[in-house]
Amino acid sequence: MATFDFSTGRKALTAFSLASLTDIVLLLLIFFLLTSSFVTQNGLRVTLPDVAAAAPLEQLYVAVTIDDRGDFFVEDREVARDSLTAAIAAVREGKTSLAVYADREATIDGLAAVASAASALDMRVSIATEAATPE
Repeated sequence: MATFDFSTGRKALTAFSLASLTDIVLLLLIFFLLTSSFVTQNGLRVTLPDVAAAAPLEQLYVAVTIDDRGDFFVEDREVARDSLTAAIAAVREGKTSLAVYADREATIDGLAAVASAASALDMRVSIATEAATPE
């Protein structure tokens, strides 16, 4: 039986160049930076309450109202800002969402307080609006 020698006489390559690996890592870094979402902040003043179509709110929501002075009302009862979370938890009764009825003159600070209370109670927030009248 004949034996064949397939060796080339060359030594195996023992050094590995990291240049191509760093190129791949750099490209991946650029890809993830470009495809990630960034928080954009608008500097424009907008009036939000009027919309073209308003969806009716169901009875699965806890109603939180913010008037033009910044006072809070949970289910038509006035509540202090620091007891907002406790007041919502008291009337929650298994509801998973909040409906915020914010006056047009209310500040974003009031909405942020309601959103913070909803987050603490693991509830979703919906902002109630009125349908704009067609011209």
